[in-house]
Amino acid sequence: MSRDSVSLPKHVFLVDGSGFIFRAYHALPPMTRDDGTPVNAVYGFTNMLWKLLEDTDADHVAVVFDEARKTFRSEIYDQYKAHRPPPPEDLIPQFALVREATEALNIPAVSMEGYEADDLIATYARRAEADGAEVTIVSSDKDLMQLVGPRVTMMDAMRNKIIGPNEVMEKFGVGPERVVDVQALAGDSSDNVPGVEGIGVKTAAQLVNEYGDLDGVLAAAPGIKQRKRRERLMEQADRARISRDLVALKEDAPIDRPLSDFRVKEPNPGILLPFLKKQQFKSLIAKAETRFAAAGRASSEAGKARQPETDYALVAAMADLRAWVEEATKAGLVAVDTETTGLNPMRAALVGVSLCVSPGRACYIPLRHKPPPQQASHKAPLEQGALDFEGGGDSAEGGDIRQLSPAAALPVLKSLLEDPGVLKIGHNVKYDMRVFAREGIEVAPIDDTMLISNVLAGGLRGHGLDELAERHLGIATIKFKDVAGTGKSMVSFDRVALEAAKTYAAEDADITRGLHAILKPDLLKERLLTVYETLERPLVAVLRDMEEAGVKVDARRLKALSADFEKRLEDLEGQIHKLAGRAFNIASPKQLGGVLFDEMGIPGGKKGRTGAYATGADILENLAAEGHQLPARVLDYRQLAKLKSTYTDALLKDIDPTTGRIHTSFAQAATSTGRLSSSNPNLQNIPIRTEEGRKIREAFIAEPGHVLISADYSQIELRLLAHVAKLESLRRAFADGLDIHAMTASRVFGVPIEGMDPMVRRRAKAINFGIVYGISAFGLARQLNIGRGEAAEYIEAYFKQYPGIRAYMEETKGLAREQGYVTTLFGRRCHVRGINDKNPNVRNFSERAAINAPIQGGAADIIKRAMTRLPGALVEADLKTTMLLQVHDELIFEAPETEVERAKALIVDIMENAAELSVPRVVEAGVGRDWSSAH
Repeated sequence: MSRDSVSLPKHVFLVDGSGFIFRAYHALPPMTRDDGTPVNAVYGFTNMLWKLLEDTDADHVAVVFDEARKTFRSEIYDQYKAHRPPPPEDLIPQFALVREATEALNIPAVSMEGYEADDLIATYARRAEADGAEVTIVSSDKDLMQLVGPRVTMMDAMRNKIIGPNEVMEKFGVGPERVVDVQALAGDSSDNVPGVEGIGVKTAAQLVNEYGDLDGVLAAAPGIKQRKRRERLMEQADRARISRDLVALKEDAPIDRPLSDFRVKEPNPGILLPFLKKQQFKSLIAKAETRFAAAGRASSEAGKARQPETDYALVAAMADLRAWVEEATKAGLVAVDTETTGLNPMRAALVGVSLCVSPGRACYIPLRHKPPPQQASHKAPLEQGALDFEGGGDSAEGGDIRQLSPAAALPVLKSLLEDPGVLKIGHNVKYDMRVFAREGIEVAPIDDTMLISNVLAGGLRGHGLDELAERHLGIATIKFKDVAGTGKSMVSFDRVALEAAKTYAAEDADITRGLHAILKPDLLKERLLTVYETLERPLVAVLRDMEEAGVKVDARRLKALSADFEKRLEDLEGQIHKLAGRAFNIASPKQLGGVLFDEMGIPGGKKGRTGAYATGADILENLAAEGHQLPARVLDYRQLAKLKSTYTDALLKDIDPTTGRIHTSFAQAATSTGRLSSSNPNLQNIPIRTEEGRKIREAFIAEPGHVLISADYSQIELRLLAHVAKLESLRRAFADGLDIHAMTASRVFGVPIEGMDPMVRRRAKAINFGIVYGISAFGLARQLNIGRGEAAEYIEAYFKQYPGIRAYMEETKGLAREQGYVTTLFGRRCHVRGINDKNPNVRNFSERAAINAPIQGGAADIIKRAMTRLPGALVEADLKTTMLLQVHDELIFEAPETEVERAKALIVDIMENAAELSVPRVVEAGVGRDWSSAH
């Protein structure tokens, strides 16, 4: 079972570490430890941070520090902060201690080479906003005021003052969104930001309010009446633009720690007290001891009250195992979990099994724990069916804790796990089923608490065991790193000491049982039981079999493709360097931008906040369309490099050496619409629209004497749209088998179908599919490379021809706003977070998601219905054809050559009749030796 979990924050506190340090330093007189180390800033910082924690309701907190003075801004302007004096001599040794204090309080200390703390605060603030959280930036730094908004406030902790949009307006004369423009004009002497001479904050605000933003001010400069101001704005325009790049915070820093790492946790007495004692902070030591003593009493009382509910046993005798199996059999249900040596079910070995029948009472059955090296040769008298070594690498534990022999224990467990009268409950149970299958055990029937949670709250929150335990049971779970360690010291589970393994593993089963007792009844109460029982639960075993089957891959073909790509990349590199007139790093956006816009003088270059030119795909595509050869070759280079690294090279590593096949993993609870996702590797993103992508698909082949069958729903989402939006003209067109895109083009653009220009049909096709995703005029304009006004006219004309679509969209958005979710044709709820958000960007994105979810989710439901019926139908027809892959609207099968036609006919029939719609369901099936030729 996988316990991966992402906790969505509600209130995030981001503390400006530098501001706290300097305020603490200047607020307190000198203080030193007995060894002479200065600690006044450390004391003040620790006291302030602790008080902040006690007073806040934030559920996620981090302190963000500067890593070093040199950042990307130094490359933009070498005088940036260059005149700042070094910190006081007695403050320097306290910087490391301040970070140590942060970690002693069990708060993450975050920093990143090349970025200022403000950039990291900006990045985390925007990510938290996107997750729907409130953000408080603990700082009075004016540079951070540009981040203030509906969900982001600042707090001056020293004055206990909240800084919102009104306070920003009071300080700068503009709202937060224009602070950067004012600072760019006024400059900042403390950071050596030049600005424009003679312009202060007040004048800058007047100019920005009059002309909109910095670009507007600079454009209007020649017409400004005051001579000196006009001349300085014109002469120093580049200084102002550089200043803007210096003061604008980077909101997309490549952070490597997720927000979930910042969840508030209690300090560890074993870490905090020794730190405070080393610093000789007597008052804080007393405060900590009082707090931990009170917490200890509460924990002790809670422990006494809960003790009967958490009776975890280590099963090391066959008689005990039989007793647990008998108890589970009588109860008719049991929560089951496996512990293994890794996460890949094809390669991980079963280490132990945990069971739970009633809440709070669980056991762990160790099977393959490894003995400490010094005990490996120890021989002791054994009970029949037990081995003579304990698990873990903790020889200090003492005693010889025996474990059961797999040969003796697994047959007993098999009788329970295969008993049709006992419901086996798991969390991500498909993983456990695959592990048990390798031991010859077919687990059934099953329930899955992860899938139950997803049916109840798909798209609303995560469904990992840890998150659900905290939300529904109020339990902070033991984490894998708590028992197995981290980094270089981390061990696989077969090396974990048995006492620790017992508590960790038994807790998993116990929590799974507790979640099942709470969540399963909610399915009936929320009228979602049918979704779970008909769409999700039956699919688990189907996906398990598909993953086990895998798909054969021609490794030699992939290697040849990789070598071909490498050769073509070398050729392209030579062409690009020749066009540029010199060698440079093509993968460096900064170097590429310099070559294109500075050295080659191509017009249209735009610099971002880092000072580098933008060289994204859209920029290069526009330049290539204008006839520039170098950007066209760079696009070719990037595409080939991605194909090589992401597919040909990576897929070779994913081939199982024992089967010669790739075994992906399908996730049922990863999307808000119910769509399946594929990972390790992701086989749903293998390209198909380019020649190179098709060559990669050619490497996916059938075994000798077999072929691949590709069965693909034709335009299923458009057909669903016609059904749910009650579009009579589209329904008739589908019923008559017309070319939908040509028909749309004829109606929208007023041209006859016969002899239609393919480009006109292409535009109609883009609108047809774009409408399903709530496409905007801007999006359609980019896709078709036309003006936004023209795109808006196309969309308006489309709505006039199909008025039912607009009515469907408005009705769907209204339902989403009212109830927080939309529903598919089969009753699945797709929750839409952010549908009522004050931020228009967040709200618009959510509205588009709401429009699309019933369509995409309905298509996912239809193919799931087909997938659950197909394996049984194939067996019943005495066919050996096997289902291998699901890629959105397509299913891939491997069939013996002798039964292709029968299998294809059966597959098409099952898929086309998986749902009743008011339009025909059409499945197009192809056959080939490889995936590309079958599709």
